[in-house]
Amino acid sequence: MKRSEINKALKEMEAMIREYRIALPPFCNLTPEDWQGMDREYDEIRDNMLGWDITDYGLDRFDKVGFSLITLRNGNPKKKEQYPKPYAEKLLYIKEGQMAPMHFHWYKMEDIINRGGGNVLIRVYNSTPEGEFADTPVTVHCDGRAHTVPAGTQVRLTPGQSITVFQNMYHDFELEPGTGPVLLGEVSMCNDDEHDNRFYEPIGRFPEIEEDEPPYRLLCNEYPKWEDD
Repeated sequence: MKRSEINKALKEMEAMIREYRIALPPFCNLTPEDWQGMDREYDEIRDNMLGWDITDYGLDRFDKVGFSLITLRNGNPKKKEQYPKPYAEKLLYIKEGQMAPMHFHWYKMEDIINRGGGNVLIRVYNSTPEGEFADTPVTVHCDGRAHTVPAGTQVRLTPGQSITVFQNMYHDFELEPGTGPVLLGEVSMCNDDEHDNRFYEPIGRFPEIEEDEPPYRLLCNEYPKWEDD
């Protein structure tokens, strides 16, 4: 992706967040220049990958496969003594035409919440022990209601609705055409993108970036480390 495309995507997400009157934590407003002075007091942001994020799954087709997101809080399974939080929270911004590919998590359970905008369609499958799609009914938990749907069903979430995604439950998501962009919330156990994503078809995570203009915000994998004097 070009840096100009990333900057544009982040600004679009900011605009929708403002539209829905959601206040972001201060670290979301830090500029690349600010980060040069962020000492070890801010290591939790670095170590737990808080802040702005873009994924195109390494496919360079962001308008088709990918979305923008912010990790607002997160623990760290690799550093439990230092960061003992057992939970995480995110905001995701998805435009019409974009989608997230099929995957599940071995460890993380999550609620995906439609915070506003259009409607999101989440397709669900159980996984076999070998990591294939199981042709078995899926028990879906949505806002206090448990019901069963056939394998491969797309569960429709209108604004305010949510779904609980359990471990080893395959899911992808896209938007219902014609309903507009969506701001999703995610409340979950700790997020660990390095070790806890099982994609049905092997793909990447972060984009390769072509630097055609200065960054508007640093992404969560771009923070400079603080060097003690």
